[in-house]
Amino acid sequence: MSHSLSREPLSGADWFAVEYDPATDEVVMLDQRLLPAEVKYHRYRTPDEVAGAIRDMVVRGAPAIGIAAGYGLALLSRHEDSDAKMFLVANGTAGRILNETRPTAVNLGWAIARMSRKAGKVAELPPHDRFEGMLAEAEAIHREDVEACRRMGELGAADVPEGAMILTHCNAGALATGGYGTALGVVRAAHAQGKGVRVLADETRPYLQGARLTAWELHQDGIPVEVITDNMSGHFFQKGEIQFVVVGSDRIAANSDVANKIGTYSVAVLANHHEVPFTVAAPWSTVDLRVSSGADIPIEERSRSEVAHIGNRTLVEDGIPCRHPAFDITPAKLVDAIYTERGVVHPKIGERPDVLRG
Repeated sequence: MSHSLSREPLSGADWFAVEYDPATDEVVMLDQRLLPAEVKYHRYRTPDEVAGAIRDMVVRGAPAIGIAAGYGLALLSRHEDSDAKMFLVANGTAGRILNETRPTAVNLGWAIARMSRKAGKVAELPPHDRFEGMLAEAEAIHREDVEACRRMGELGAADVPEGAMILTHCNAGALATGGYGTALGVVRAAHAQGKGVRVLADETRPYLQGARLTAWELHQDGIPVEVITDNMSGHFFQKGEIQFVVVGSDRIAANSDVANKIGTYSVAVLANHHEVPFTVAAPWSTVDLRVSSGADIPIEERSRSEVAHIGNRTLVEDGIPCRHPAFDITPAKLVDAIYTERGVVHPKIGERPDVLRG
């Protein structure tokens, strides 16, 4: 599982979604499209290459793509030795290209805005000092995300029953973040506390992140996991086998509505019908207080081919349309708790994220 980094990964793990290699001035990403069959890392030297990797799902997960974008803008400053004005123009152009790659995930825009503010502060510096400042900001975004995941993991684990079977949807683990994970951070923390948890991982069609990524991560860590198809979760709820649900999020609105991978809303409805806690773990950067409700969150529409094909196998005959919204909205009234590094919000009783604004 060699990544050949010139330093220890900021993720703190033997494998990671995205890192920066200072020896070569490259962003290094694990190609998540190839897991679990192949563990392969790619290296990128320009913000355009980083944008392509985000768009093509080499890296995915809201926090991870925000970190990748931060490193992408640091790369720009590494190779941009123009005057302050032209540097800011180039940074703004690269930021717009990066921001257009995945419109639903608010972490992406948040990270780009943070890097742009830093660009304004370092623009007048000599090129090397400018780059050092931009890289330090990108690394700070990365480190803060890992710390946030560990904190929200501790908060969420406190609510996990002893011996619980935990249902997850999509992948909200170390591969979706800077390290440790959001939803899987809760699972990891509960496991570390000796709670004897097990995991049911929804396969998560059409991109199969649950089957390919969540199960792989948990298996690497020795946490018991079983994979089910998305249409099996109702059966296991009905049998009483699921005691807790935790998912991640790509954007949380001011009223506590949650945008997450398509199929999350269905899981929330089932959990509520069967009186099983439905919870969300996400960093504060995922909360978008500018958006009043989930109705205002843009839903990314991805290509027909991801539904119609698995690898080289055709599932849907050419000429037959496919619908592919990448995300759905879970209303706040279905969410028992939202865990962030700043604390916990309980949407069902009317709590909103702004109580944690600080």
